[in-house]
Amino acid sequence: MRSGFVAISGRPNVGKSTLLNAIVGTKVSITSSRPNTTRFSVRGVLHRPGVQAVFVDSPGLHKPRSALGGRLNNTALGTMRDVDAVIVLVDATAPVGPGDRMVLSSALGALARSESPGGLLVAVNKIDRARSHQVLERLTQVAGAVDELAESDSAALVASRAEYFPVSAATGAGVDALTESVVGLLEDGPAFYPEEMVSDLPEPVAVAELVREELLKRAREELPHSIACVVSEWEWPRIRCEIFVERESQKGIVIGRRGEILKAVGTAVRAQLPAGAFLELFVRVEPHWQQREEALDRLGY
Repeated sequence: MRSGFVAISGRPNVGKSTLLNAIVGTKVSITSSRPNTTRFSVRGVLHRPGVQAVFVDSPGLHKPRSALGGRLNNTALGTMRDVDAVIVLVDATAPVGPGDRMVLSSALGALARSESPGGLLVAVNKIDRARSHQVLERLTQVAGAVDELAESDSAALVASRAEYFPVSAATGAGVDALTESVVGLLEDGPAFYPEEMVSDLPEPVAVAELVREELLKRAREELPHSIACVVSEWEWPRIRCEIFVERESQKGIVIGRRGEILKAVGTAVRAQLPAGAFLELFVRVEPHWQQREEALDRLGY
Protein backbone atom coordinates (compact mmCIF):
# COMPACT_ATOMS: atom_id res chain seq x y z
CA MET A 1 0.00 0.00 0.00
CA ARG A 2 1.20 3.50 -0.89
CA SER A 3 -0.37 6.44 0.90
CA GLY A 4 0.18 10.04 1.89
CA PHE A 5 -1.21 13.52 2.45
CA VAL A 6 -1.33 16.27 -0.17
CA ALA A 7 -2.15 19.92 0.60
CA ILE A 8 -4.04 21.99 -1.97
CA SER A 9 -3.07 25.64 -1.55
CA GLY A 10 -3.51 28.95 -3.32
CA ARG A 11 -4.83 32.44 -2.91
CA PRO A 12 -8.61 32.95 -2.60
CA ASN A 13 -10.89 31.99 -5.47
CA VAL A 14 -8.39 30.06 -7.60
CA GLY A 15 -10.49 26.87 -7.57
CA LYS A 16 -9.01 24.74 -4.78
CA SER A 17 -12.30 23.20 -3.68
CA THR A 18 -13.37 22.53 -7.26
CA LEU A 19 -10.06 20.76 -7.86
CA LEU A 20 -10.46 18.64 -4.73
CA ASN A 21 -13.92 17.55 -5.85
CA ALA A 22 -12.62 16.76 -9.35
CA ILE A 23 -9.74 14.64 -8.03
CA VAL A 24 -11.85 12.65 -5.58
CA GLY A 25 -14.70 12.32 -8.07
CA THR A 26 -17.47 13.54 -5.78
CA LYS A 27 -18.42 16.66 -3.86
CA VAL A 28 -16.58 16.85 -0.55
CA SER A 29 -16.00 20.62 -0.33
CA ILE A 30 -18.45 23.45 -1.02
CA THR A 31 -17.69 25.83 -3.87
CA SER A 32 -18.74 29.32 -4.93
CA SER A 33 -17.45 32.29 -6.90
CA ARG A 34 -16.90 34.17 -3.62
CA PRO A 35 -13.37 34.50 -2.17
CA ASN A 36 -12.68 32.69 1.11
CA THR A 37 -15.52 30.24 0.68
CA THR A 38 -13.48 27.50 2.38
CA ARG A 39 -13.05 28.13 6.12
CA PHE A 40 -12.00 24.68 7.31
CA SER A 41 -9.40 22.13 6.31
CA VAL A 42 -11.44 19.65 4.28
CA ARG A 43 -9.96 16.24 3.53
CA GLY A 44 -10.94 14.30 0.44
CA VAL A 45 -9.73 10.71 0.08
CA LEU A 46 -8.79 9.16 -3.26
CA HIS A 47 -8.96 5.37 -3.18
CA ARG A 48 -7.26 3.20 -5.79
CA PRO A 49 -6.05 -0.40 -5.63
CA GLY A 50 -2.98 -0.27 -3.42
CA VAL A 51 -3.15 3.52 -3.13
CA GLN A 52 -4.76 6.02 -0.75
CA ALA A 53 -4.10 9.73 -1.27
CA VAL A 54 -5.58 12.20 1.22
CA PHE A 55 -6.02 15.66 -0.31
CA VAL A 56 -6.45 18.57 2.09
CA ASP A 57 -8.34 21.64 0.85
CA SER A 58 -7.62 24.82 2.79
CA PRO A 59 -8.72 28.46 2.98
CA GLY A 60 -7.07 30.82 0.51
CA LEU A 61 -3.98 32.64 1.80
CA HIS A 62 -4.65 36.37 1.83
CA LYS A 63 -3.92 39.61 3.67
CA PRO A 64 -6.23 39.30 6.69
CA ARG A 65 -8.54 42.16 7.66
CA SER A 66 -10.24 40.45 10.59
CA ALA A 67 -9.57 37.96 13.35
CA LEU A 68 -11.36 35.38 11.20
CA GLY A 69 -9.00 36.14 8.31
CA GLY A 70 -6.01 35.57 10.57
CA ARG A 71 -7.37 32.21 11.67
CA LEU A 72 -8.06 31.19 8.06
CA ASN A 73 -4.46 31.98 7.14
CA ASN A 74 -3.19 29.93 10.09
CA THR A 75 -5.36 27.03 8.94
CA ALA A 76 -4.05 27.32 5.37
CA LEU A 77 -0.41 27.44 6.49
CA GLY A 78 -0.99 24.52 8.85
CA THR A 79 -2.14 22.25 6.01
CA MET A 80 1.30 22.51 4.37
CA ARG A 81 3.09 21.04 7.38
CA ASP A 82 3.85 17.33 7.50
CA VAL A 83 2.48 16.52 4.04
CA ASP A 84 4.07 14.50 1.26
CA ALA A 85 3.26 17.01 -1.46
CA VAL A 86 1.74 20.44 -2.00
CA ILE A 87 -0.36 21.43 -5.01
CA VAL A 88 -0.26 25.20 -5.49
CA LEU A 89 -2.98 26.61 -7.73
CA VAL A 90 -2.61 29.82 -9.73
CA ASP A 91 -5.17 31.43 -12.02
CA ALA A 92 -4.46 31.17 -15.75
CA THR A 93 -6.52 34.31 -16.42
CA ALA A 94 -4.55 36.62 -14.08
CA PRO A 95 -0.86 37.51 -13.76
CA VAL A 96 1.16 35.85 -11.00
CA GLY A 97 0.92 38.40 -8.19
CA PRO A 98 2.04 38.95 -4.59
CA GLY A 99 -0.63 36.59 -3.26
CA ASP A 100 0.56 33.77 -5.51
CA ARG A 101 4.17 34.42 -4.54
CA MET A 102 3.24 34.31 -0.85
CA VAL A 103 1.64 30.88 -1.32
CA LEU A 104 4.58 29.59 -3.37
CA SER A 105 7.07 30.84 -0.79
CA SER A 106 5.12 29.16 2.03
CA ALA A 107 4.95 25.88 0.10
CA LEU A 108 8.67 25.95 -0.71
CA GLY A 109 9.52 26.63 2.93
CA ALA A 110 7.27 23.87 4.24
CA LEU A 111 8.58 21.26 1.80
CA ALA A 112 12.19 22.31 2.33
CA ARG A 113 11.81 21.53 6.03
CA SER A 114 10.49 18.03 5.36
CA GLU A 115 12.66 14.91 5.59
CA SER A 116 12.77 14.39 1.81
CA PRO A 117 12.49 17.80 0.08
CA GLY A 118 10.28 17.68 -3.00
CA GLY A 119 6.68 17.22 -3.88
CA LEU A 120 5.79 20.68 -5.24
CA LEU A 121 3.19 20.56 -7.99
CA VAL A 122 2.02 23.84 -9.51
CA ALA A 123 -1.31 23.77 -11.34
CA VAL A 124 -2.27 26.64 -13.62
CA ASN A 125 -6.04 26.46 -13.29
CA LYS A 126 -8.98 27.78 -15.33
CA ILE A 127 -7.40 27.02 -18.70
CA ASP A 128 -10.95 26.72 -20.03
CA ARG A 129 -11.29 30.49 -19.55
CA ALA A 130 -7.85 31.50 -20.84
CA ARG A 131 -6.30 31.73 -24.29
CA SER A 132 -3.40 29.45 -25.15
CA HIS A 133 -0.86 32.27 -25.00
CA GLN A 134 -2.12 33.24 -21.52
CA VAL A 135 -1.64 29.68 -20.25
CA LEU A 136 1.92 29.53 -21.62
CA GLU A 137 2.66 32.96 -20.18
CA ARG A 138 1.35 31.92 -16.78
CA LEU A 139 3.37 28.69 -16.77
CA THR A 140 6.51 30.67 -17.59
CA GLN A 141 5.74 33.30 -14.94
CA VAL A 142 5.07 30.84 -12.16
CA ALA A 143 8.15 28.73 -12.97
CA GLY A 144 10.25 31.89 -12.81
CA ALA A 145 8.65 32.85 -9.49
CA VAL A 146 9.42 29.42 -7.99
CA ASP A 147 13.09 29.71 -8.99
CA GLU A 148 13.33 33.26 -7.61
CA LEU A 149 11.72 32.34 -4.29
CA ALA A 150 13.91 29.28 -3.68
CA GLU A 151 16.67 30.98 -1.68
CA SER A 152 17.95 28.23 0.60
CA ASP A 153 19.70 25.11 -0.69
CA SER A 154 16.85 22.83 0.40
CA ALA A 155 14.22 25.10 -1.18
CA ALA A 156 16.29 25.17 -4.38
CA LEU A 157 16.15 21.37 -4.38
CA VAL A 158 12.35 21.51 -4.04
CA ALA A 159 12.17 24.04 -6.89
CA SER A 160 14.34 21.91 -9.15
CA ARG A 161 11.95 18.99 -8.71
CA ALA A 162 8.75 21.04 -9.13
CA GLU A 163 6.25 19.94 -11.76
CA TYR A 164 3.84 22.19 -13.67
CA PHE A 165 0.38 21.37 -15.01
CA PRO A 166 -2.19 23.31 -17.02
CA VAL A 167 -5.60 22.23 -15.71
CA SER A 168 -9.27 23.08 -15.58
CA ALA A 169 -10.79 21.93 -12.32
CA ALA A 170 -14.21 22.86 -13.71
CA THR A 171 -14.03 20.70 -16.86
CA GLY A 172 -11.53 18.11 -15.65
CA ALA A 173 -8.95 18.88 -18.35
CA GLY A 174 -5.47 18.01 -17.13
CA VAL A 175 -6.68 16.81 -13.73
CA ASP A 176 -5.87 13.15 -14.44
CA ALA A 177 -2.25 13.99 -15.32
CA LEU A 178 -1.90 16.01 -12.11
CA THR A 179 -3.41 13.20 -10.05
CA GLU A 180 -1.14 10.58 -11.61
CA SER A 181 1.89 12.66 -10.73
CA VAL A 182 0.70 12.96 -7.12
CA VAL A 183 0.15 9.22 -6.86
CA GLY A 184 3.65 8.66 -8.22
CA LEU A 185 5.10 10.64 -5.31
CA LEU A 186 3.49 8.52 -2.60
CA GLU A 187 5.59 6.07 -0.63
CA ASP A 188 4.77 2.90 1.28
CA GLY A 189 2.34 3.60 4.10
CA PRO A 190 -0.89 2.54 5.80
CA ALA A 191 -4.47 3.22 4.76
CA PHE A 192 -5.60 6.13 6.93
CA TYR A 193 -9.32 5.83 6.15
CA PRO A 194 -11.71 2.97 5.36
CA GLU A 195 -12.42 2.42 1.69
CA GLU A 196 -15.99 3.75 1.87
CA MET A 197 -14.91 7.11 3.34
CA VAL A 198 -14.24 9.98 0.93
CA SER A 199 -14.17 12.79 3.51
CA ASP A 200 -13.62 13.09 7.25
CA LEU A 201 -15.76 16.21 7.63
CA PRO A 202 -18.26 15.56 10.48
CA GLU A 203 -21.85 15.33 9.24
CA PRO A 204 -23.11 18.37 11.19
CA VAL A 205 -20.28 20.51 9.79
CA ALA A 206 -20.93 19.20 6.28
CA VAL A 207 -24.63 20.14 6.51
CA ALA A 208 -23.81 23.59 7.90
CA GLU A 209 -21.42 24.10 4.99
CA LEU A 210 -24.12 23.10 2.50
CA VAL A 211 -26.40 25.73 4.02
CA ARG A 212 -23.67 28.35 3.71
CA GLU A 213 -22.96 27.32 0.12
CA GLU A 214 -26.60 27.84 -0.86
CA LEU A 215 -26.67 31.20 0.93
CA LEU A 216 -23.52 32.30 -0.91
CA LYS A 217 -25.29 31.66 -4.21
CA ARG A 218 -27.99 34.11 -3.20
CA ALA A 219 -26.05 36.65 -1.11
CA ARG A 220 -24.69 39.98 -2.35
CA GLU A 221 -22.01 42.58 -1.63
CA GLU A 222 -20.32 42.13 1.77
CA LEU A 223 -22.87 39.66 3.12
CA PRO A 224 -21.00 36.42 2.19
CA HIS A 225 -18.19 37.21 4.62
CA SER A 226 -20.69 37.98 7.40
CA ILE A 227 -22.43 34.59 7.24
CA ALA A 228 -21.57 31.70 9.56
CA CYS A 229 -23.58 28.49 9.86
CA VAL A 230 -23.61 26.00 12.75
CA VAL A 231 -25.74 22.90 13.28
CA SER A 232 -26.92 23.29 16.87
CA GLU A 233 -29.13 20.19 17.10
CA TRP A 234 -28.83 16.80 15.41
CA GLU A 235 -31.49 14.24 16.27
CA TRP A 236 -31.94 12.43 12.99
CA PRO A 237 -33.98 13.04 10.94
CA ARG A 238 -34.37 16.49 12.59
CA ILE A 239 -31.52 18.96 11.99
CA ARG A 240 -31.46 22.49 13.35
CA CYS A 241 -29.02 24.87 11.68
CA GLU A 242 -28.41 28.40 12.93
CA ILE A 243 -27.27 31.10 10.49
CA PHE A 244 -25.33 33.97 12.04
CA VAL A 245 -24.98 37.45 10.53
CA GLU A 246 -23.44 40.60 11.97
CA ARG A 247 -26.22 43.17 11.59
CA GLU A 248 -30.00 43.26 11.89
CA SER A 249 -30.29 44.51 8.29
CA GLN A 250 -28.42 41.41 7.09
CA LYS A 251 -30.91 39.18 8.85
CA GLY A 252 -33.69 40.47 6.60
CA ILE A 253 -31.56 39.91 3.50
CA VAL A 254 -30.86 36.29 4.45
CA ILE A 255 -34.52 35.57 5.18
CA GLY A 256 -35.73 37.34 2.07
CA ARG A 257 -39.11 38.77 1.25
CA ARG A 258 -41.75 36.57 2.87
CA GLY A 259 -38.98 34.11 3.70
CA GLU A 260 -38.35 33.21 0.08
CA ILE A 261 -34.54 33.03 0.28
CA LEU A 262 -34.48 30.93 3.43
CA LYS A 263 -37.11 28.63 1.94
CA ALA A 264 -35.09 28.21 -1.28
CA VAL A 265 -31.94 27.46 0.72
CA GLY A 266 -33.72 24.83 2.80
CA THR A 267 -35.17 23.16 -0.31
CA ALA A 268 -31.77 23.07 -2.06
CA VAL A 269 -29.97 21.62 0.97
CA ARG A 270 -32.62 18.98 1.68
CA ALA A 271 -32.27 17.78 -1.92
CA GLN A 272 -28.65 16.90 -1.09
CA LEU A 273 -29.47 15.05 2.14
CA PRO A 274 -30.80 11.51 2.62
CA ALA A 275 -34.53 11.12 2.15
CA GLY A 276 -36.60 12.03 5.19
CA ALA A 277 -34.28 14.71 6.55
CA PHE A 278 -36.10 17.54 8.32
CA LEU A 279 -34.03 20.73 8.24
CA GLU A 280 -34.87 23.81 10.32
CA LEU A 281 -33.09 27.10 9.61
CA PHE A 282 -32.87 29.98 12.07
CA VAL A 283 -31.17 33.35 11.53
CA ARG A 284 -29.47 35.12 14.42
CA VAL A 285 -27.53 38.38 14.77
CA GLU A 286 -24.05 38.05 16.29
CA PRO A 287 -22.53 41.56 16.16
CA HIS A 288 -18.99 41.75 14.72
CA TRP A 289 -18.43 38.02 15.11
CA GLN A 290 -15.54 38.06 12.60
CA GLN A 291 -13.53 40.30 14.94
CA ARG A 292 -14.33 38.65 18.26
CA GLU A 293 -12.10 35.79 19.35
CA GLU A 294 -14.66 34.24 21.71
CA ALA A 295 -17.30 34.30 18.96
CA LEU A 296 -14.89 32.59 16.56
CA ASP A 297 -14.25 29.90 19.17
CA ARG A 298 -17.97 29.36 19.67
CA LEU A 299 -18.65 29.19 15.94
CA GLY A 300 -15.96 26.58 15.40
CA TYR A 301 -13.26 28.65 13.70
